[in-house]
Amino acid sequence: MRLAVTGAGGFLGWHVRVLARALGWPEPVAVARAELADPAAVAARLDGADRLVHLAGVNRSGDGRIAHDNVALARAVGRGLRRCAAPPKTVVYANSLHAGNGTPYGDAKAAAAAVLAEACVDVDFVDLRMPRVYGEHGRPFGASVVATVCYQLAHDAVPTVPPDQVHELAHATDAAAALVDAGPGGCWDTRMPVLRLTGHELAERLTAMARTYRLGEIPALTDRHDVRLFNTYRSMCFPRRYPMPLVRHADARGDLVELVRSHGGAGQAFCSTSRPGVVRGEHFHLAKVERFAVLRGTGEIALRRVGERGVVRFAVSGDHPVVVDMPSMWAHRITNTGPDELLTAFWANEIYDPSQPDTYPEPVGPAPAVAA
Repeated sequence: MRLAVTGAGGFLGWHVRVLARALGWPEPVAVARAELADPAAVAARLDGADRLVHLAGVNRSGDGRIAHDNVALARAVGRGLRRCAAPPKTVVYANSLHAGNGTPYGDAKAAAAAVLAEACVDVDFVDLRMPRVYGEHGRPFGASVVATVCYQLAHDAVPTVPPDQVHELAHATDAAAALVDAGPGGCWDTRMPVLRLTGHELAERLTAMARTYRLGEIPALTDRHDVRLFNTYRSMCFPRRYPMPLVRHADARGDLVELVRSHGGAGQAFCSTSRPGVVRGEHFHLAKVERFAVLRGTGEIALRRVGERGVVRFAVSGDHPVVVDMPSMWAHRITNTGPDELLTAFWANEIYDPSQPDTYPEPVGPAPAVAA
């Protein structure tokens, strides 16, 4: 599947690109906002694509700019489509459930959809009306109330959200899957299951998770939205709050370290030994919560956010036990950097399912130096 995406650098655009990586598709063609002013440049980007996902838009600004910019962006895409020699087979517009509701934002979204529909001559047009979308690495103090609450909690602040406002929320991976028509077979749901709750309920739910996690414990993750809300909160904690130290209890018999305390839900624990220089991992997860702890030997845990270049590295040792929880949508690995065998304990919040492993190959970056 060859995707073209406007707004590829935004929050939902990043989730679309990560999902494309998980599906094994080519890197989507990003249509930059600066290019939208040039119909020929847009046409060159779109020619031969299977699907165009139009995400570029404005949702927070003055009323006049919201109305003008959303429609102007749709018109720019339309001009580019008309210049295509081989236009995309399908054009999908990331619309809102609030389209046409009489607000400047809702009316602008409806008008933009009409402009795109008119431009899609001999092209399938999908007007996908979505609820508010939340997920990992959302922008706080913008359109996402979840990102705002998670950011405040990650920085030890009390959440400040209108308590009585009702929010209808879908996770970004589900929205991305619907936008690209990913089909079944993964941890996503193209029906975009909605979480409905008030601002007070949202703050209360996330505050309870944060309170438990500050102790190094895993909160109860009883449904798919619990997992995704927890992952969104963890994305705001990383890497500042890691690694997390473990308490070692020692006596004449030896040592005891408690690796994980999970408050309900399924899970799986396992151990591995690695010879010097051996690398484990080099993959990412879309939703799975995974914990690493080195119990003996010396190693390096390295992580890189999918689609970005910077690598975060943690030196770990069995002499000073710590845990690092892998953030979702970050490629990760552990390398034995010492001269002796490395003993690592792993925990995941779900039992491994070979039919839906939620594990996608992705290299992290250059390997660390290994002790002789």
